[in-house]
Amino acid sequence: MSLPKGALDGIRVLDLGRYQAGPRASLVMARLGAEVIKVEGPGGDESRDHGPFVRGQSAYWVQYNSGKKSLGLNLRTEEGKEVLRGLVKVSDILVQNFRPGTIAKMGFSYENLRKLNKGIIMVNVSAYGQYGPYSSRIGFDPIGQAISGMMMLTGFEGMPPITTANPIIDRITSLHACIGALAALHERETSGEGQCVDVCLADTGYTMTEIQCSAFLGSGEDTPRKGNGKGTSNVYQASDGWVLLSAQSNNIWPRFCGVVGKPEWAEDPRFATRSSRDANADAITEELEGWFRSRTVAEAVGVIADVGIPCQAVNRIPEAATDPHLHEREILKEVPDPVAGSIHVSGKNIKLSRSGAVVGSAPTAGQHTREILTSLLGYSDDKIDGLESTGALYTGLEAREAVTPQDE
Repeated sequence: MSLPKGALDGIRVLDLGRYQAGPRASLVMARLGAEVIKVEGPGGDESRDHGPFVRGQSAYWVQYNSGKKSLGLNLRTEEGKEVLRGLVKVSDILVQNFRPGTIAKMGFSYENLRKLNKGIIMVNVSAYGQYGPYSSRIGFDPIGQAISGMMMLTGFEGMPPITTANPIIDRITSLHACIGALAALHERETSGEGQCVDVCLADTGYTMTEIQCSAFLGSGEDTPRKGNGKGTSNVYQASDGWVLLSAQSNNIWPRFCGVVGKPEWAEDPRFATRSSRDANADAITEELEGWFRSRTVAEAVGVIADVGIPCQAVNRIPEAATDPHLHEREILKEVPDPVAGSIHVSGKNIKLSRSGAVVGSAPTAGQHTREILTSLLGYSDDKIDGLESTGALYTGLEAREAVTPQDE
């Protein structure tokens, strides 16, 4: 399959990441055209076995690792470490998300990387950062939601703490990591030197609650939980589903009053400003509940959205997965897959007018080991075979046999 040339064509990334935030950062770089080498230990990355599965292939794994090359390398051996040192010399970025201090114990601190390649950019992704009161702790996505107060803003008053269903903290942290790496690449153009990037889940959590934290630090205000909202910013039940309404702004208000059959609201002093509408939201909510219940989702959304008011059906996953926006905008793309035959993977989330998005298949474990070592480091087949015999590397694991749909 011929792939387009991306904006990061010529940039090489070593991905030592595991699970989500680290690997997703390098996946974004891969979509932008970088060559990403996924370093997998013996047996392949653990997340290859994370469900849900599509005909034997992990839908989890492919969303974080499609379009990368897989290098089977045992970094517990000195020979394996020597291979990585060689690759550092010919690479631009190294991404890792081990617990702070672990990568240094392995011999790959930034100071050591810089001795090999002064232009290398090291991206460190962790739970609490490379320094700080909790830096030695490990964690996953929910810790960012917990420490920042985000879990106590989600949901309705009186409910227990609630996490988001999907790993929003991991995903945003990966974007921070990618942005930091791209900024360091730009700076390297003038300085000629790389640098470290430090991003973490806890920091990301706080970027989600910075408004509420600022309000508390400035005035002592403790923001209450607001559920799905009220009044003109709320979720309403239609006759056959749910509708999200977001019509808070002053310029929208007169149009909204007309479309819901309440033109008198436009002149009502109770609703003259956004603040006054918030103060009197219960009266608006009561009227709108009846208006939405008397209509289908399609009818309500059609009437409101067609006059330039933000409104959207609240989709279930089956509806979301078949929505034309997802497919016309190529947010997911179906690609060939060595296990499933084909599978949908993360697609063109960033669209550039001249540079293409590079959307490739997920590799089997160690699939590109021989290619990488011969083309980049000049290793002979005999040398590779010898290293494989010692357990320092592997050149490819057989793909797991695909299961039939009824076995999923």
